[in-house]
Amino acid sequence: MHGVEPKVFLVGETKLIPEGLSAYLEHIGAPDWSTDAYSDVEALAEFMGRLCYRSFEPGLNPNVTRVRPNNAAHLKNIIATGHGSVLEHSVLNFAISGVSRVFTHELVRHRAGTAISQESLRFVRLDDLGMWAPTAVREDEHIMEVFVDTFKKLEELQIMMAEHYQLDEDGAQFSRKKEITSAMRRIAPIGVSTSIGWSTNIRALRHILEARTDPSSEEEIRVVFAKIGEIAQDRYPVLFSDYKVEMVNGLPWYKTQHEKV
Repeated sequence: MHGVEPKVFLVGETKLIPEGLSAYLEHIGAPDWSTDAYSDVEALAEFMGRLCYRSFEPGLNPNVTRVRPNNAAHLKNIIATGHGSVLEHSVLNFAISGVSRVFTHELVRHRAGTAISQESLRFVRLDDLGMWAPTAVREDEHIMEVFVDTFKKLEELQIMMAEHYQLDEDGAQFSRKKEITSAMRRIAPIGVSTSIGWSTNIRALRHILEARTDPSSEEEIRVVFAKIGEIAQDRYPVLFSDYKVEMVNGLPWYKTQHEKV
């Protein structure tokens, strides 16, 4: 048994294909358009927004006599006017570790605009249980001892069952290991640490970020989305520039006036 701390890793993000972008711009008569975006994620959102109005340059659309001069001005207008559909094109890919099944059961409720791949406890045997304790538990010495002792006992049961079924013996078939491992997970605690892959488009993330850092949310999910919010504002400063941070009970609450984007 060991203690864990939730960790968030940004492992992927949407990338532009320069050749395709150039070919399209040539096709519509705007070959000189370029962007000063911080990243391809913000560049793609701008591109899709300008595509909607053919606003890559003045005169390309007879109704458009002037255009916003840069990525920041364009995206801030999109956010202010609630044109959130163009933010769905850019996707971020996160790997989240050291989180409990409590957390993952909360996270998977957000399905629109996301993709999820969770560590399978049908295949991954639990021989060293990881545990994250909420503040209310950590602050109570007696209850913290109960938590630790319980995890230790449940870990001992996992090890005992693996030995009983001789899962590590030479010649043990993988299909048999999978069958027994699936049975063993039924006595694992919902608080056991695990990993999950979570991908989201920007529009979905904006909503989830505010909802899951709200003080009324479960503590562990607030911890995780505090980390995701920090990554988002640092790497995509324009797309999340409208979020203000209020500290509540030691954790940030990301809030915006444009929650309906």
